[in-house]
Formats: sequence, C-alpha cells, structure tokens
Amino acid sequence: MTVLRVLAATATILVLLLAVGWLTREDPSSKPYLKILGSGFMFNYRVADVYYGFTALVQRPLPTGSIIEATFEDPAGGAGHVVRTRVGTDTARYSLRSPPVRGVEKDKPYRVAIRVLDREARAVLWRDSLSVRSQISDAVVPDRPLTIGPGYARNPLR
Repeated sequence: MTVLRVLAATATILVLLLAVGWLTREDPSSKPYLKILGSGFMFNYRVADVYYGFTALVQRPLPTGSIIEATFEDPAGGAGHVVRTRVGTDTARYSLRSPPVRGVEKDKPYRVAIRVLDREARAVLWRDSLSVRSQISDAVVPDRPLTIGPGYARNPLR
C-alpha cells in the first residue's frame, strides 16, 4: 500500500461521510421558532395568588432583541393580559406568565396566543396558540393572603 492510496481511501471515506451527514441533516428553517416545553396553573394559597403560564425553548435562531409576546385569556372575562419579553443571547429558554387572575374554573381551557415579533414590534415572525387547563378551581385560594412578608409571617388582617 502506498501513501497515495491511503490518502485517496481516506478522502473517499470523508466525502461519503460528509454526503451522508448532509443528506440526513435537519434544516433549521423548517423548525418553528419556539417549542413549548410545558404550561400550567400555579396556585399559591398562602399569598392568595393564581396565575398561569408556559415555558418555551428557542429552536431556531432569533435575532437579538426580538420580542416574545403572549396574550393570556382572562378567566374573569374581559380583555386578555399581554406579556412581552425580549430575546437575548444569555438563554434559549423563556418563561412567560400571566398577572394574577381570578375566576379559574376546573377543566376549562384557557387560550394563550403566542407571537414572535421583530425588535421594533412591527412584523410578526411566528405565531402559535395553546390551551391551558386547571385541575382545580380557584375556590381553594383565599380572598386575602394568609401570610405576609418574605418569611411568611401571619397576616394580621386575617
């Protein structure tokens, strides 16, 4: 075996591996911008707080400064709650949650509309929606907090 034959065989194997890799790759432009990892309701009866939200993972590169916007349906009725966050370079995982809500009913779907906007909020790059259901109603949450302060001290107004 000569050095020339070894180099030719190595080059052939490398070209074949490169071709197989190219043919089996997943095109990033075919992926959605965000993948929803999970969603749900949070009930904190100690501070009389109910909210819901989701966590999303960036699957396709977004320009820095792009905006992830979520419109949460208000369980009590009325206009939806709009929440926005800017995309940065420090993380690929974003969590958005509604402000405190009331009127949550068990097993009723609440709609969340998700949009990805450009940095000036002029163009919509991507949109999706999801439904979030609660396994319990907010009747388990008191009207006023049971505790106050960072140490969960007893609320003197209770």
